[in-house]
Amino acid sequence: MEPRFSCTACGKCCHGWLPLTLKDAIAHAGRFPLAMVWTPVRQNARFYQLATRLGATVRLPSRKTVAVLIVPTAYLPTSHPCPELREDGLCGIHDDKPSRCRTMPFYPYREERDQADLLIPRKGWACDVSATAPVVYSNHEIIDRSDFDRERNDLLDQSPVIQRYADYMLKYMPWILDELAKMAARPTGGNIVSSLSSFLTATRRPDAVEIATAQAPLFRAMAEKTRDDPAMREYHRNYSGWAVEMESLARRNPG
Repeated sequence: MEPRFSCTACGKCCHGWLPLTLKDAIAHAGRFPLAMVWTPVRQNARFYQLATRLGATVRLPSRKTVAVLIVPTAYLPTSHPCPELREDGLCGIHDDKPSRCRTMPFYPYREERDQADLLIPRKGWACDVSATAPVVYSNHEIIDRSDFDRERNDLLDQSPVIQRYADYMLKYMPWILDELAKMAARPTGGNIVSSLSSFLTATRRPDAVEIATAQAPLFRAMAEKTRDDPAMREYHRNYSGWAVEMESLARRNPG
């Protein structure tokens, strides 16, 4: 049976981390508190070759090479909804929503032939996969692939910038290399979260002051929301520290 799928606007997938293209992250810098999420991909992993094209390639102290996906991410706790999710479950910025939301449930960090299991709703999600839902995937190909292609192409376009950022961070923060090595050795992998301010500094974006000005109040607001929750200690620490960094960056003379 061919996979069928239709979104019912249950809003269940609109919580927690939202991976973005760099283009979307910058365009929505006034909406989402942003971070850079690093995920090592080992050479024997199924999507390693694709990860080398979309991310950075890093040489570990063991002389093994790993691909590292470094993804601009709307950095929200799993229990927190997207700030644009309305009470009726609809998207408040539907006409302007990020590529990641348009491409769902497909995922461009996987090869197109390996998307089938993404059409199975996660526990608690209310996606319509009944016989009345449209066929969206057939013979390992996405039927309407325009959003998938757009997001994939944006990821490919940004990969040189991501590699440059990785090189900068590994030069000035060498502890990241050791952490990547540890995660690559674990069966369950793992993530490192770094600040958007480090990315703005590394890549010397001409719009860094503007982006920092948009981000600072978002981090302040999230720090306040997570202040008294012990389960949110790490989020609170990051939000508070990154707010200070962004406020400092926002005061710089763009010239």
